[in-house]
Amino acid sequence: MATAKKAPAKKAVAKKAPAAKKAPAKKAAPAKKAAPAKAPAAKKAPAKKAAPAKKRTPNAAFMKAMTPSAQLAAIIGDKPVPRTEVTKKVWEYIKANKLQDAAKRTMINADAKLKEIFKKGQVSMFEMTKLINGHLK
Repeated sequence: MATAKKAPAKKAVAKKAPAAKKAPAKKAAPAKKAAPAKAPAAKKAPAKKAAPAKKRTPNAAFMKAMTPSAQLAAIIGDKPVPRTEVTKKVWEYIKANKLQDAAKRTMINADAKLKEIFKKGQVSMFEMTKLINGHLK
């Protein structure tokens, strides 16, 4: 007696959709005669060549050394520093003391030193620079 073997069940395999064929390029229609122009067309200026990229120079206002207030000096030091460095040093302080809010990273939780500057318990990082500006001369 011959036993018939059952064909193994085929696994469902997702077929890839055939790549869309590009339509053949259409031939340009023969140009129609244009109506005579009343005035000659103005000549276009030749395209300017791109100048080689120059190294960007920082704005002098940002690089001017500013003296921090006593409250800000407790965080960044009392030496006059440019605004860019003030922001960097404040961020170093925030990162070192883990004051950035874990849930919403744009918010900064103020500790005792930062509360003297911010006047509130939590500020956004965008509001922070505005509040620090009031402590620079």
